[in-house]
Amino acid sequence: MTESASVRQRIETLLADHRVVLFMKGTRHAPSCGFSAATAGVLNDLLDDYQSVDVLADEAIRQGIKEYGNWPTIPQLYVDGELVGGADIVQGMAASGELHRLLGLPEPDRTPPDITISERAAREIRAALADAEGMGLFLSIDARFQPQFQLREVGGNEIRVIASGIDVLFDPASAQRARGAHIDWAETAQGEGLSITLPAAPPAVHSLSVQALKELVDAGRVTVIDVRPAEDRARAPFAGAQVLDAASHDRLVGLPKDTPLAFLCHHGNSSRRAAEHFRERGFRVLHNVEGGIDAWSREVDPSVPRY
Repeated sequence: MTESASVRQRIETLLADHRVVLFMKGTRHAPSCGFSAATAGVLNDLLDDYQSVDVLADEAIRQGIKEYGNWPTIPQLYVDGELVGGADIVQGMAASGELHRLLGLPEPDRTPPDITISERAAREIRAALADAEGMGLFLSIDARFQPQFQLREVGGNEIRVIASGIDVLFDPASAQRARGAHIDWAETAQGEGLSITLPAAPPAVHSLSVQALKELVDAGRVTVIDVRPAEDRARAPFAGAQVLDAASHDRLVGLPKDTPLAFLCHHGNSSRRAAEHFRERGFRVLHNVEGGIDAWSREVDPSVPRY
């Protein structure tokens, strides 16, 4: 079998084994380019489970998928073995509801959000739009509730809100996250610009010291989620912790959204990313253990080996 035939067979196997496959740069929870992030963000809002393939980790697949579907760019979304398209097409289909229908999901909620814009912010926005004839002002809010204004062409399926005389356009997911939003003009030491308050955003991830973690654990008031690799957990166990890995992910994100969770890793970096992922899933009481298991060993339990 030639190399190209082998790659094609690998692609066909992926498409046969998984109904929804996204060939992208990075992974669904850690995209490596803006187009892949936008496409994965749409799918993450709609599906708990789909297959993402990191083409940066497999050069043969990266080139092979372009030839397979005669589509020159990444990302590429396949559903039921058929090419749907790239970032712009997927976003447009999500805005119109066509993607929901393709995936067998209910139509998106198209209720316009109630938003307010201060007079100062409205003046600044009007000035910025003076040279943007024919373009629409979009407010996109991702799963981490990070807002971003964009000027782009209007497709016709957007959700439209008029506030202080300003037309603001949303995709369905952003519209729901924008409920109650207030847009103001802020002046800070770093400069001035638009400020957006999002009441619908879940509470931020809280930093937790190892001493505070011990108090919560002793009182039975928190579930500890250990995100370290298996070899690190074996080297320095944290008694009673739940393990976050591919096998346990769906079970853990299915917990009640008010469950208090504390995320633990070696030094507190990977655990914060994991906590932010659970925040995206709607959890509202989240802690990141600062200093991780290393701080726990140094400051709370010296019997836990350091590494």
